[in-house]
Amino acid sequence: MPRINLLPWREAQRKERKIAFMAALGGAAVCALVMMGAVYTLYNAMIDAQQRRNELLKAQIQVLDRQIEEINTLEKTKRQFIARMRIIEKLQRSRPEIVHVFDQIVKTLPDGVYLTSVTQQGEHLKFTGVAQSSTRVSAFMRNIDASQWMKNPSLEVIQSKSGAFGSSFTLDALETSADADGADAMQQRPGRRIVASAGGPK
Repeated sequence: MPRINLLPWREAQRKERKIAFMAALGGAAVCALVMMGAVYTLYNAMIDAQQRRNELLKAQIQVLDRQIEEINTLEKTKRQFIARMRIIEKLQRSRPEIVHVFDQIVKTLPDGVYLTSVTQQGEHLKFTGVAQSSTRVSAFMRNIDASQWMKNPSLEVIQSKSGAFGSSFTLDALETSADADGADAMQQRPGRRIVASAGGPK
């Protein structure tokens, strides 16, 4: 006797379609999870790579900062060295000037005027001495003003006293041969004091 399936064939087909749909839906979910995991892994790898690049850039920037600091230090040292060399050159050129100044002092000193000391501080000269009269001090100042190596004489003190030398005086003058840089270099040297003993009053 032949078997006859009494279940409605449409209901069976509907169940088969439902099972197939559920299987497809599960497969799609699995594929979505796999893709999400792959994207997440890819993004993490990209972030790690970017962080490594950032760290490398930071290290290179630190190296460049140290190099720039070293360059700035070398530039500063170079400028200081050049400034010292210029000062040394100017001082070397200015060494003969004191000889010319003393030669001019001898030439500008009139008869009857004797110096007891000459002090130099930078380009400033200070003369201290005695004279037979204030007129001879005035002559000394005019000679300084006409000198090639000195200028701008300025009388600080003049005192009258009894004796052959009736006036003691103190006056200032400027050395004219030193330029501005040379004058700055001379300002760094200590003042010189020279006591004139030869030819002074007895």
